[in-house]
Amino acid sequence: MLEQLKKDVYKANMLLPQYGLAPFTWGNASGIDRETGIVVIKPSGVPYPDLSPEMMVCVNLDGEVVEGELRPSSDTPTHIELYKAFSAVGGVVHTHSKHAVAFAQAGRDLPAYGTTHADFAYGNVPCTPALTDEEIEGDYEKNTGIVIVRCFTEKQLDYNAIPAALVRNHGPFTWGKNPAKAAENSAVLEIIAEMAINTELLAGGATRRVGKELLKKHYLRKHGANAYYGQKG
Repeated sequence: MLEQLKKDVYKANMLLPQYGLAPFTWGNASGIDRETGIVVIKPSGVPYPDLSPEMMVCVNLDGEVVEGELRPSSDTPTHIELYKAFSAVGGVVHTHSKHAVAFAQAGRDLPAYGTTHADFAYGNVPCTPALTDEEIEGDYEKNTGIVIVRCFTEKQLDYNAIPAALVRNHGPFTWGKNPAKAAENSAVLEIIAEMAINTELLAGGATRRVGKELLKKHYLRKHGANAYYGQKG
């Protein structure tokens, strides 16, 4: 079942330690086949060197395993909520990368300080509110996905233009058109988080966010309808 998607999800998972984003087993990548509604995701707690494409687990949008011998990632319900709400998303990644986690633990949005950020996201990367005690004690992983979606809805953010969120006291989730792009977005998020921390250390209270016009210029030249960054095709 979905052998190519299993390979793609496996490769995305293997990118996480390669990018330095997921020490030990602290991360997971998934992909979805939109025709069948089947999500393929990393098995829970398996070290990256031990993984293979055949070990990827297939679940439906109710979280039920439809193929695979291993338990899916404990974060599977979070991935599912993002797939349900964000219809253009084809891959989701969760990591505990240290600089992005620092913003999540501080309960802060990741500010857009310069053009590197603008090339990635059209505005600040939001940090969600903390989950309530009831949300934690209930269906915790599902509620983690719900709080991300609710954050984007309440702030009227475009999930295509800002392909990431920081879950308060937890860490980052990113997404993209496929698993590889979601993994790349996790790597870029970590880079701009580190840059932001260094910017604040150097500039202190004088730190200023990138101007609206420069933010717009850099985002649209790469992602807009008339984008001219890179090569055609």
